[in-house]
Amino acid sequence: MTGATEASNPKMEANVVVLGTESVGKSALTVRLLTRRFIGEYGDIESIYSHSFMSEGKEITLNIWDSPFSEDLSRETSLFHKKVQWADGFVLVYSICDRASFNTASRLIQNIRSTKHHHGAEKPPVVIVGNKRDLHHRRTVLAEEGQLLALSTDCLFYEVSAAENYHGVLSAFHGLMDRIKDTKLTSKRPLRFKGIVKSMSAVFARRRTDSL
Repeated sequence: MTGATEASNPKMEANVVVLGTESVGKSALTVRLLTRRFIGEYGDIESIYSHSFMSEGKEITLNIWDSPFSEDLSRETSLFHKKVQWADGFVLVYSICDRASFNTASRLIQNIRSTKHHHGAEKPPVVIVGNKRDLHHRRTVLAEEGQLLALSTDCLFYEVSAAENYHGVLSAFHGLMDRIKDTKLTSKRPLRFKGIVKSMSAVFARRRTDSL
């Protein structure tokens, strides 16, 4: 009976990295997903969260790595390689009020895919999220530009307001999870939290050494 129950309600785990430049709302987006609440101000904190939900009778767990932006993450560095190797999918966030953040998101798509290809992996699922839709009066990036970028790179696209709407944020993450399931990238064993802690400890140790 237990085996039948497990077969009818299997579990799936996936690793997701959230990337984007400063002040685009990466952490606000992630915390909105986790708590349904909006918090506007965040410190320079590296965080990993776990979020579980049910989808088509299956329990899905997302391990979400949210980190402060560094120019190192827009280039082929060891830290960038570590994040790309760990992840099954990516959320690339830009602000519709910040053209430079949109350009960075475009570059990140190419860097992520070339890094995955270098390691012999398939093209990873990516969702592009244009945040701060509520600030449409300050818009510098049209929604059509985000849609065109997504079409040209085979990514998903959502324009949301983390400040005003939980369901848009939810749709973006669930859309990414559907892509991850479709590409079967989660068939490999994800790096568990013990591995995550080791990876982050190594990163922080390097940063402390570099600052001495």
